[in-house]
Formats: sequence, structure tokens, C-alpha cells
Amino acid sequence: MQTTKIVPRQAPERRRETLERLATERDVWVSTAHPEHGPHQVPLWFMWDGRAVWMCTGATSATARNVREDPRVRLALPDTSDVVLLQGTVECFPDHEVPGDAAQAFVDKFGWDPRREDGPFLYIRLVPKTVRAWRGEQELRGRVIMRDGAWVA
Repeated sequence: MQTTKIVPRQAPERRRETLERLATERDVWVSTAHPEHGPHQVPLWFMWDGRAVWMCTGATSATARNVREDPRVRLALPDTSDVVLLQGTVECFPDHEVPGDAAQAFVDKFGWDPRREDGPFLYIRLVPKTVRAWRGEQELRGRVIMRDGAWVA
């Protein structure tokens, strides 16, 4: 049996491929926590604006409750063989206060406008402080491609 040795990507390639995935993928796992209710994880649609991840959820959801209590969030793209984790502190916008360009970009990507739905929605914006990206054990070293909000390479 012949095996193919995977050559670890350097930081610039990891960054480029991570940015491509952020621009094109639809779903992200959102992990939050609440001091009384504990951890919570849910998949949400997301939109990348080139600097931040935008998500939207019902204003009364567990995710909304948690980020209002503790705005620290971790996001994970849903491919376990091509891991991308983003971490940071979120900023929340009720649907009637979300910046128009962000709301429109969300509509353009998904064909859905939460502002037109019954019931309130909350837009959640995360500017990542840390980004990790790796494919398999051979890429664990060097997986941090953003530190303190600055790209490593």
C-alpha cells in the first residue's frame, strides 16, 4: 500500500485558504457559555465581511442570552479534517440597530432578511483575536495564524 506524505502548509498558505473558506462557507459552529446554564453550541449561518464574522439568531435564543452575559465566543468551521477555529469577543446588534451594509450582505448571501421576520433577532459580530488552522497532526505546530488580532503571516 502506498501512502502520500502530507506536506504541512506554511502560515501564508493557511491564512489564504482560511480567508477563502470564510468568504465561501455558509455554516459555523458557535460556542458560548453562561455562568448558570453552562456551555452551549449551535450551528449558525455566517457572513465574512473581510474583517469580521456576522451571524444572526433569535433575540431570545440561548446563544443571544449567553453572549449578552459573556461575550467571549469560539467559532469552528464544520470540517474536522480542515480545522479553522476563531476566538474573540462579540458585539451585539438588535435587528433594528444593525448597520445597513452588514444586514444587506447577509441578505445577499442567504436570501433571508431577519429584520422582516416576526419576532426580534440579534446580529452578532465577531472580529477574531485568535485564529487557528490545521489539517491533521502534521500541522499542529504553527496552527496559530492570528494572534491578538494580527495575522501571523
